[in-house]
Amino acid sequence: MFYFDSAIVRSPSRTVVAGLRADERQVPSYQRIVAEHRAYVVALEAAGLEVEVLPALDAFPDSVFVEDPALVFAEGAVLLRPGAASRTGETARLAPTLKKRFDRVIPLRAGHVDGGDVLVAPDRVYIGLSGRTDAPGARALASILKKFGRAATIVATPPSILHLKSAAALIDEETVLVTETLAASDLFEGMRQLLAPRGEEQGANALRLNEVVLVGGAFPRTIDLLTERRMSVVPLAVSEVGKLDAGLSCLSLRWKRG
Repeated sequence: MFYFDSAIVRSPSRTVVAGLRADERQVPSYQRIVAEHRAYVVALEAAGLEVEVLPALDAFPDSVFVEDPALVFAEGAVLLRPGAASRTGETARLAPTLKKRFDRVIPLRAGHVDGGDVLVAPDRVYIGLSGRTDAPGARALASILKKFGRAATIVATPPSILHLKSAAALIDEETVLVTETLAASDLFEGMRQLLAPRGEEQGANALRLNEVVLVGGAFPRTIDLLTERRMSVVPLAVSEVGKLDAGLSCLSLRWKRG
């Protein structure tokens, strides 16, 4: 769930500024994205993870968001089929690295799934239907996860949310940090829901790594909320990454070696 010792990231390409984004007016800075990415890698290492940094892929502007084309678990890896046509080729470029790291690497054969729509909880894996993840893909992924001994629950993400994990983050075994919009959808039955403060909805894309929680540094009330729960919070700059409709979770693939 959130105990890891290994991670894979990919360096941002110079084309990253042309990545997919809802607001075309917010043009990110390549230099600032590089700086944010470096700080992110340092934070992963400080949390106790061994990080493999893959080279940039100029042909794929969004390839820095390495979590979308694959999923990784101690039991193995899944090669996904991203929902955006411009990202289709990312999976093939990531596959050789995963095959070196995992004995079992299973490709998704139907539909489309982005890793940003997959949230791993203690007793199940939530797969969120969205503009990037469709029902055939979700069902195919659920079948693969069953081979890993993991139960899956397919849920409908509200249309205003890009990815399930854009608006939710597991912060302990019983608690998920969520936006009000996602909480109102009642997707996380049986789990405690901690509401991200209004105006800081992007802060819900936090990332629990072992004993720390990475949180966007521009979300002070979210940081206070987690600190009050005695969480060890590490603020990180993600303003430029945020202009690409992304956050902390999608920048890495994380697992604990079996």
